[in-house]
Amino acid sequence: MFIVHPQVEEYILELLDIDDPVVKEMEKYAEEKDFPIIGRQGGFFLYLITKIKNPRLVVEVGSGFGYSAYWFAKGLKSGKVVMTDYREDNLELAKKFLDRAGLLDRIEMKAGDGIEIAKDYADIDILFLDLEKAKYMDAIKLLENNLSRDGIIIADNVLFQGKVVFEKDNKKAQILDSFNRYIHQKYDATILPVRDGLVVATRKS
Repeated sequence: MFIVHPQVEEYILELLDIDDPVVKEMEKYAEEKDFPIIGRQGGFFLYLITKIKNPRLVVEVGSGFGYSAYWFAKGLKSGKVVMTDYREDNLELAKKFLDRAGLLDRIEMKAGDGIEIAKDYADIDILFLDLEKAKYMDAIKLLENNLSRDGIIIADNVLFQGKVVFEKDNKKAQILDSFNRYIHQKYDATILPVRDGLVVATRKS
């Protein structure tokens, strides 16, 4: 299901003309392997938020082969991005892409359970959740105390192809609905209809 009309998305993507051959290769790889990524519009949003926030520490829970990390790292003035993924081969591929993009010096990679790894980091300025959807509630409840005072939470796929609205008997949709409601009750938050839905949140003022 399209959250935004396909022609509108095409228009937005046309405006986001990116010359970097590495990011284009990453997008091509994702398409060929049917590997889910945040997409160029979502990625550029991460880049903008990073430029505005100027974080010291970005922690990704679920990094895949480094597409979102590329955009975070590209926006950094200083600091680092911690990538986590269960699969070491994904991180090895990410290392190759990010090295070619000249961003590897801003990256720290950890293989294993992203939630458990993230628990070891304090004062997280941007916490990015893109892990298995059934674990979103676990992730936020276990990691929210690791945020810096004005830290930002960003989570991908929170509209779950519209299933949070149209397939309310779907178990993953129910978990994501609970996650969305929890975030909006506890934080200043909003959902952006970018691709599959991005929630952005920070502590209530």
